[in-house]
Amino acid sequence: MIRSELIQKIADENPHLFQRDVERIVNTIFEEITDALANGDRVELRGFGAFSVKTRDARVGRNPRTGEAVSVDQKKVPFFKTGKLLRDRLNGKA
Repeated sequence: MIRSELIQKIADENPHLFQRDVERIVNTIFEEITDALANGDRVELRGFGAFSVKTRDARVGRNPRTGEAVSVDQKKVPFFKTGKLLRDRLNGKA
């Protein structure tokens, strides 16, 4: 599912809301999650999962084309851990 499909599904299930309002709501939610992660905070959505930021250490990698050693700097990456309800539903337990 992509963002536009999510917006359309929410708008279809809530006919009292205008699609532009639903789009604004969805975009605001994503922006708040992104801003929180950029600030190093953790975002938890009960039953769904938690977003956090992990730091990958600097390392020496390899260029796959030439095999040459390449320095890879330290970087921060987003990390998502599923919630118990989501895991159970994916595994057919709920």
